[in-house]
Amino acid sequence: VQLVESGGGLVQAGASLRLHCLVSGRISSIWGLGWYREVPGKARELVASINPTGWTNYGDFVEGRFTISTDTARSNMYLQMNNLKPEDSAVYYCNADGDPRERNFDVYWGQGTQVTVSP
Repeated sequence: VQLVESGGGLVQAGASLRLHCLVSGRISSIWGLGWYREVPGKARELVASINPTGWTNYGDFVEGRFTISTDTARSNMYLQMNNLKPEDSAVYYCNADGDPRERNFDVYWGQGTQVTVSP
């Protein structure tokens, strides 16, 4: 499974960005997909996740500002981020968890895309 992020950039507070993750490989062996973010000196944290049933989960800090989605084939995943705040500045990573039912216990990460929000 390969994950490639795009869509990061520099924006002002209050602006929107849409991150994209291209998912390729044995997509059928994946269970959950998600977005994480990391800033220097802090642990990587969950931003949002989505499973094959469409169930979603968000970090508490999202507060309704972000929306995670995938296409039907789960080969494209998106994170729509609205009303961005300077504290949202981080490297955002695409994540996929293997499906144990498919005997896939691996965790996959993309290379990350930088999001910077200026005051």
